[in-house]
Amino acid sequence: MLDSLFKLKAHGTNVRTEILAGITTFLAMAYILFVNPSILGETGMDKGALFVATCLAAAIGSAVMGLIANYPIALAPGMGLNAFFTYTVVLHLGHTWQVALGAVFISAVCFFLLSIFRIREWIISSIPLPLRSAIAAGIGLFLALIALRNAGIVVDNPATLVGLGDLAQPAPVLAILGFFLIVALEALAVRGAVLIGILVVTIVSIVMGFTQFGGVISMPPSLAPTFLQLDIKGALDVSLISVIFAFLFVDLFDNSGTLIAVAKRAGLMDKTGHMPKMGRALIADSTAALTGSLLGTSTTTSYIESAAGVTAGGRTGLTAIVVAILFLLALFFAPLAGSVPAFATAPALLFVAVLMLSGLAEVDWDDITLAAPVTVTTLAMPLTYSIANGIAFGFITWTAIKLLTGKWQELNAPLVVLSLVFVVKLGWFGA
Repeated sequence: MLDSLFKLKAHGTNVRTEILAGITTFLAMAYILFVNPSILGETGMDKGALFVATCLAAAIGSAVMGLIANYPIALAPGMGLNAFFTYTVVLHLGHTWQVALGAVFISAVCFFLLSIFRIREWIISSIPLPLRSAIAAGIGLFLALIALRNAGIVVDNPATLVGLGDLAQPAPVLAILGFFLIVALEALAVRGAVLIGILVVTIVSIVMGFTQFGGVISMPPSLAPTFLQLDIKGALDVSLISVIFAFLFVDLFDNSGTLIAVAKRAGLMDKTGHMPKMGRALIADSTAALTGSLLGTSTTTSYIESAAGVTAGGRTGLTAIVVAILFLLALFFAPLAGSVPAFATAPALLFVAVLMLSGLAEVDWDDITLAAPVTVTTLAMPLTYSIANGIAFGFITWTAIKLLTGKWQELNAPLVVLSLVFVVKLGWFGA
């Protein structure tokens, strides 16, 4: 039955290999169970409900991907998108988390329509590759700043905006050691390096009396505090257009990049570099994002950690189904998630930042017309504490520099139109 459903033999795999691949992928991305409630919880959302929403969103998203597209790709609430949800939309712009969930829902609907009508390819092809790399790197720096703040390594300073925290305190010390441990384990190819790092820091913190131990296993908390609590009407406000666009834009490129990277490693692309069933994969992703917003979590998207399962031999959707089952089993570990302090998840955020910055290696730094917009995009996100602002400044800078240097042929209509929209949105020229 499994062979007929997932075409195991046709993909040169078997049930045992797919199960091991699913376990590998789950271990590589299970850190989201602790990180997502920690980040979104700062908005005032119930952390127990967030834990359940994270588990269910990941399980449903991964199952849909496995059944519809038959790809070994797992999904969960996306890193960067959850930070944007909390620190920009809610804490910085002052919107309620219910409105933020509404914005996630609307962006998911837009993503679904773009996938159905195949407009996605047109949008992606209109955005230069260096800008895409810059956006990923900017999100990485944004996460790094959040990680350093949560660890107490970077603190407020009225004279210089930011300053160095008290490194003699337990939080910074344990966070630094946790980061060193994660990097070392990853370098040694240890499965679940990030998860191990989080758990080790948490255990040490509990043993030394810095953190209260809430237990390990219990029945899942109630989902009621976040379930169907989204405010779609509030999210339709004109001021939230750029927020919805940022959710859509980041998910669009992050998801497409992940799908292509994992499919390439798994040998699922044809000779022309085309990814079969790409449309199905995108529909699965947008469906997962819609479901996640209803459950009460930020945008659900494909995870690059799926590459770990592919490396272990995963080639079909059975791998994603195994991940989905493991996320459902994780529902019973809510007390453990509640025992994880913010400084224990900080090393994971910083490690993800390291991975996201790698895209800058693909930028031609000798071409100043590329280097300048990339630098502006990357730095604007952490320094303005907004992914949306970083995207806006990057688009405007790219368009302006290309026009001023006579390289208008490197521009296209969508890029110019979006740049003009961002100029208006930022309030320039009296708009």
